[in-house]
Amino acid sequence: MGEGRPKPWEALYPPGLDWGAPIATTPLPDFLAEAVATHRGRFAFEFNDRRLTFEAFGDAVAQAARGLATLGVKPGTRVALYLPNLPYHPLAFFAVLAAGGIVVHLSPLDAIRTLAYKIGDSGAEILITTNLPPLLTNAARLKEEGKVSYLVVGRADAWGPLGVDLASLPEGAIDFADLARLGQGVALPPSPDVEDVAVLQYTGGTTGLPKAAMLTHANLTAACEIYRLWQTHQSGPAREGDKIIGVLPYFHIYALTNVLLRGLQSGTEQLLRLRFDVATTLRDIAEKRATHFPGVPTMWIALANHPDIARIDISSLRAVGSGGAPLPQEVAAKLESLTGLKLGGGWGMTETSPAGTAILPGQTYEAGLIGVPLPGIDMDVVALDDPRRVLPPREVGEIRVRGPNVTRGYWNKPEETEKSFVDGWLLTGDVGYMDEKGQFYLVDRKKDMIISGGFNVYPTMIENAIYEHPDVAEVIVVGIPDAYRGQSAKAYIRLREGAKPFTLEELNAFLADKLGRHELPRALEFRDTLPRTPVGKLSRRDLIEDEKRRGAWPETKGG
Repeated sequence: MGEGRPKPWEALYPPGLDWGAPIATTPLPDFLAEAVATHRGRFAFEFNDRRLTFEAFGDAVAQAARGLATLGVKPGTRVALYLPNLPYHPLAFFAVLAAGGIVVHLSPLDAIRTLAYKIGDSGAEILITTNLPPLLTNAARLKEEGKVSYLVVGRADAWGPLGVDLASLPEGAIDFADLARLGQGVALPPSPDVEDVAVLQYTGGTTGLPKAAMLTHANLTAACEIYRLWQTHQSGPAREGDKIIGVLPYFHIYALTNVLLRGLQSGTEQLLRLRFDVATTLRDIAEKRATHFPGVPTMWIALANHPDIARIDISSLRAVGSGGAPLPQEVAAKLESLTGLKLGGGWGMTETSPAGTAILPGQTYEAGLIGVPLPGIDMDVVALDDPRRVLPPREVGEIRVRGPNVTRGYWNKPEETEKSFVDGWLLTGDVGYMDEKGQFYLVDRKKDMIISGGFNVYPTMIENAIYEHPDVAEVIVVGIPDAYRGQSAKAYIRLREGAKPFTLEELNAFLADKLGRHELPRALEFRDTLPRTPVGKLSRRDLIEDEKRRGAWPETKGG
């Protein structure tokens, strides 16, 4: 199918929005420079009631970048960020890029072994974290074990007291505040090429080990421009005084693009929050007059269930969104009645930075609907047994995508890259169909990934950790419905001969240092035998069907 093939979804676009509009791209240091020049006196960030202007942020980034250059950061150097939503994240993110480096995102939810794997796989030489005890404990251990050459630590209370215990900086660590002094007089390199890799963003691998999508400066800024075009027609252009609640983690691709980068581009003040708290979020809306709040279903469920929600002034909100996992329809309906706003939704993935599709403005959500491709993004559906055979409307197959926002492949994983692309199209691993109007629907996941509370959870990684238990002979992990998280992991275990069953609590205590909290199983079942495929492999699919027959899993609609 060529570039000129019909794109039926164009007819559904809001008036004035052109699917073929030019998608501008730029190196991210230039992207920031333009934002600072445009919005210089506006506030860029607020954290702990302290505010930072665009101009002050731009100056702080340049100072930190020069300091990082003295530690050896130059074009191509990988620097790992192990940070929650503190101001250090955006500062470090742009400082690494301004020094010519590549950002490697680590999750504060990762177990120590996962952190070590990602650092080793990426070749990161410097680790930047904060002195919150769980993070600094892990970071110091990684430095002691020689995984990185330098450890840079930002003091979490630099923006006022947090009311939590903070750890002392370990010997040999560099205080983030000292980067400005270290870098005095140091020259920064020219801006990178737009096609240079900017971020290594980890996602799941078919082997159970994470793989890093190589996201270029062009990928990320293209995604920003794609979202800008769509959002301008959905909720209107950005206004002076706009504020967005930045509680979704910036190390995750959704918040990185939709909150951090889009916020800077539009001049929107970002209310940085370490963690989600209902009372704080409602204060941000009622008192600080937040205008935008992108969340995940667990957040919206908690807000909808707050006893005072109907009495709180939430009239400042102009745009709300829910992503990461399906939102229960009754919750969406309640929130719509409270706010007068429809919760926007859609589909995207790490590899698409994460722009993909969006539900049309004002459209009522229906099961499986993910909407239409965003400007500049091409999608179709191909046969599961032939990724070059494009299927007609309503025929179910694998969704393919291409566009300026799509990664060119996986870091140091040529085999994974080759399997994931065909003729310039990314095979998404999602099974679905397109209707006659050009709207896309998801039916199932080709891969067995679990989405729990908006985070990707990979069954193979959980299984590998459970196999370390001395009493486990075989294990299969599947995702099961969870009213709060969307999905959670359930472990089916066959014990070794003579071993005694253990409780879920005992299993999770064993797994505590091997998995992140979001990965721990929420259900456990012992079986004398586990199902197998005709070729003898353990079968997750049979167990999912068992759950469906029990009525524990709602039937998927669509197709």
